[in-house]
Amino acid sequence: MEILSTQSKSRMQHLKDKLEEYMARFPKVRIVRTKKREGLIRTRLLGATVAKGEVLTFLDSHCEANVNWLPPLLDQIAQNHRTIVCPMIDVIDHNHFGYEAQAGDAMRGAFDWEMYYKRIPIPAELQSTDPSDPFEVGHIYRKYVPYKVPSGTSLARNLKRVAETWMDEYTEYIYQRRPEYRHLSTGDLSAQKELRKQLKCKDFKWFMAAVAWDLPKYYPPVEPLPAAWGEIRNVVANLCIDSKHGSTGTELRLDVCVKDGSERTWSHEQIFTFGWREDLRPGDPLHTRKFCFDAISHSSPVTLYDCHGMKGNQLWLYRKDKTLYHPVSNSCIDCSPGDKKIFMHRCDPLSETQQWIFQHINATVLEKFNSPASS
Repeated sequence: MEILSTQSKSRMQHLKDKLEEYMARFPKVRIVRTKKREGLIRTRLLGATVAKGEVLTFLDSHCEANVNWLPPLLDQIAQNHRTIVCPMIDVIDHNHFGYEAQAGDAMRGAFDWEMYYKRIPIPAELQSTDPSDPFEVGHIYRKYVPYKVPSGTSLARNLKRVAETWMDEYTEYIYQRRPEYRHLSTGDLSAQKELRKQLKCKDFKWFMAAVAWDLPKYYPPVEPLPAAWGEIRNVVANLCIDSKHGSTGTELRLDVCVKDGSERTWSHEQIFTFGWREDLRPGDPLHTRKFCFDAISHSSPVTLYDCHGMKGNQLWLYRKDKTLYHPVSNSCIDCSPGDKKIFMHRCDPLSETQQWIFQHINATVLEKFNSPASS
């Protein structure tokens, strides 16, 4: 076994001579340095090129491998040498370095059709019943990005290169959500496609059927029809819910409906979608944002929070009495027209401040949402 520490032309002094002196006491450790700044992936590929072992394992520098973490991974590779394995990765607390399980318990990596990284539950039939000791890898997640992300289309171009190399006809689902990607140049992909051919890789349709068969449950390629969308207008106040293009933690408020105003301004965001996950998100059905209406109690404000797709605090029902009901807190969205505040309150079917009108409604989908089988 060997450990390679790959360095991408770091400017930090403690990663130069001091690192060489420190690592000299560990004969199994080799330091590999690039001649210029290469970035994460090219530096890892360099490490893979010079590695001598039969199995490659990639770890960030801010990871900690615990007792018995490797044998279960090697066991899977021994059964099928084409297998790529990832351990359960716990969070290491910045303050006391204790281990904390990531939210959601047993989860695995996935992606949505905009190619964002996601985590979805591991199906029960895939969860191991192996009685051996668990294997752990801990990871310290950074609080901020210590470098500047390049502006322009470089990230989009890289995502398109991945899609065009591997995803076959499934690239169309990416372009439906990101039409601006269609006309980006990928550069020459002939070498990547030839390598895929030489390695006799299966097509992406096989991958979706055999490996990611549970992905469409959480991120369907074709977005199901929403139950309602457009502005959400309060009956008595005749004002609309407005998120002001906020992000996590932003409290929703009432404002003059854009449709009723003399001009449309960027400061307003009054289009929302009540989608198939039974959550409420800013944006029209084809371009929703990644934040959801969220409430924590029967008297809390209604805020935007990162969408998790697990219902809970982000599950809503739009009922026949025009109330937006929150099952977890057993309360409804209410408002105070005078100060334009929006908050949760005990449901009162006679209260007009709790009655809301969506601009557009799909009655068939809405009825399905409100059926007992849906909940």
